[in-house]
Amino acid sequence: MEGFLQALTAGLLIGAVYGLMCVGLGLIFGVMRVINFAHGDFMMLGMYVAFYLFTAAGVQAFFGNAVGPFVAILLAGPALALFGYFVHLTLISHVSGTRTASLEGEGHYAQLILTLGIALILQNGGLIIFGSVLASIRTPLSSSAWELALFSDVSVFINKARGVDAIVSLVIMTLLSLLITHSRIGKSLRAAADNPTAATYMGIDVDRAHRVAFALGCGITAIAGGLLATNYPFHPFVGLEYVIVMYAGVVLGGMGSIIGAFWGGMTIGLVQQMSTLILPTQLQNAAIFVVFLLIIFFRPQGFFGRMVERT
Repeated sequence: MEGFLQALTAGLLIGAVYGLMCVGLGLIFGVMRVINFAHGDFMMLGMYVAFYLFTAAGVQAFFGNAVGPFVAILLAGPALALFGYFVHLTLISHVSGTRTASLEGEGHYAQLILTLGIALILQNGGLIIFGSVLASIRTPLSSSAWELALFSDVSVFINKARGVDAIVSLVIMTLLSLLITHSRIGKSLRAAADNPTAATYMGIDVDRAHRVAFALGCGITAIAGGLLATNYPFHPFVGLEYVIVMYAGVVLGGMGSIIGAFWGGMTIGLVQQMSTLILPTQLQNAAIFVVFLLIIFFRPQGFFGRMVERT
């Protein structure tokens, strides 16, 4: 019983971070309908930006070892959002948005090749700049835990770093939901996603909405990557390990649904941790995709997706 509750708690905590990670990708796909192979590598850049802000930019000296990592992680979000905005403006905008009307396959072929090329550039550029040595954002919270007594003889231990990671993830998810549903920018993003042509007639700059969505998606995923880096070491090719998890979470939640992407990531985190009760650690990913296939078999549209009739 105690082992089950411990795995359940760990799954919820890591699942919250996975959910935030999937939300960044889900936002980009939901608004732009672009399959971004480089998304995991933007997360990798977020990890390194947070790492160097903490260790080399004075955040550690000013805020300390406990609070400093999370300050650096939050600062990495806007930094990667600006970088993502620039990448979209200079590269991705040429094969997405209103320019794709005259392209074969509405630009999807070019999008796949372009994002794959960006991924390869970021991976190998990261290897040249950062090296191949594993890095991590060290915090004393990663090696300590809160004890939560559930019953007289049953206690659950909550890793402090993971607990703070989950809280930060939920706060950012809440703020993003409020931005999408109640702000002028959010309304323009939803309009550009639902009907780009009608949005253009209403005076909405669809290409600008796509740039904002891409920037937000990169910034959110960078924060999620930084949160993961407080518990897991990383390297320039770490994006490859998580991009499949991101896509699985987005598909589980329902293509185009931001809330669904969060719950898809949460489901993956739960399955990953709960599978350790009966399977060796090496088979965690196998368990994730077994459950993924079962859910998709019975509900192809995902948790929050909608069935679409094709004529």
